[in-house]
Amino acid sequence: MQLISSQQSSQTILGWPYLGLLQVVLINSILLVLLILLPPPAHAIFQDDDARKQINVLTKSLTDLNKSITSITDENKTNQRAILVLSNANESLKSENAALKGKVEELEKTIEELQGGLKSYFKELNDRLKQIEPEMVDIEGIKGPITPIEKQTYELALKEFQDGSASKAENLLNEFINKYPNSPYSPLANYWLANSKYANKDYKASITIAENLIKRYPDHPRTPEALITIANCQIETGKKADARKTLESIVKKYPTSKSASTAVTMIIALK
Repeated sequence: MQLISSQQSSQTILGWPYLGLLQVVLINSILLVLLILLPPPAHAIFQDDDARKQINVLTKSLTDLNKSITSITDENKTNQRAILVLSNANESLKSENAALKGKVEELEKTIEELQGGLKSYFKELNDRLKQIEPEMVDIEGIKGPITPIEKQTYELALKEFQDGSASKAENLLNEFINKYPNSPYSPLANYWLANSKYANKDYKASITIAENLIKRYPDHPRTPEALITIANCQIETGKKADARKTLESIVKKYPTSKSASTAVTMIIALK
């Protein structure tokens, strides 16, 4: 029977897993017991010195194996502790990552809301600026700047007159003229105000407004029509002679205008 040497045992320890080490210890322990318990005829082939040497070698191998097992066990415990530490660190990192992800999502939502708010703010600001920023226009030969609100105010007053609300139109036109005295819409506003006064049977005020319009804008396209309004007021107040003179002045000064044709018809009706 041949014993396992120290060198072979060392090679086995390096090559086998932990279970292999236990098997080596078990095998060598069995061999040692057999060497001791075998009757003298079976192991007499060994000399006493050789037997002791083999036993010493085997004992040393067992001692080395025990040290190796202890070392591996300690190393395994150390590795397990390290694995536990790493596992805890990994869980901590997962928690931190989840928290950071949540914060990132919150920030993204906040940014999205801010962007939406800014978009709405700038749109509202732009709309407001459009309401106050003037633009250059040419209203029946009168050039100048107007604001969107100014235009809307005039158009609202005109609509009231066209819808038959002469009183509302009169109030709105008065407000417009007082607020925008130099507006390019001023001649038209005064023209429609004179007609609103006529519709409300305020003939004296209608004539005054129309005369002021003609005096301020003698070459305006609405001047002949303003003279027609004056003539109508004169007719309504019984001043037919004055009305005839007014109508004749239209035919003389503005012969190519539509108002001239209207004036001729009115003159004929006065006879």
